Amino acid sequence: MAVVHNRECRAGSAAVEFAIVGPVLILILMGLVVYGGWFWLAQSVQSVATETARAAVGGLDDHERQTMAQAYFTDVISDTAGLDPSKAAVVVGTDAMTIRVRVSYDAREHPVMSMAGLVPSPPPIIERQAVVRIGGY
Repeated sequence: MAVVHNRECRAGSAAVEFAIVGPVLILILMGLVVYGGWFWLAQSVQSVATETARAAVGGLDDHERQTMAQAYFTDVISDTAGLDPSKAAVVVGTDAMTIRVRVSYDAREHPVMSMAGLVPSPPPIIERQAVVRIGGY
């Protein structure tokens, strides 16, 4: 018995293969976008915390350091890419040897996080801190 090769029996196989692989590929791409955007936001929050701590070093006492840090934070947060000042908070703590700045940012309503419904989402609250030593060497 002779084997007959018929090309028409393979028609549509690419569509079937894409139907199997396509959704997985789309989910992987969505995950890349969501986590890439989250890491971008987290790096922006860390940058704001670091720069705020550096700005506070110029103060002569604890009160002046806290005032300088709050003022710098208010100025820089609106200029940092992708961050909404109304969703950010800063806490400045000082002691005899360090200045500690903790910045938290609520990313729940950020456009990047709105795509997180299909993939496991990263933490919606981003908290980063920076510490600058001012004495005790």
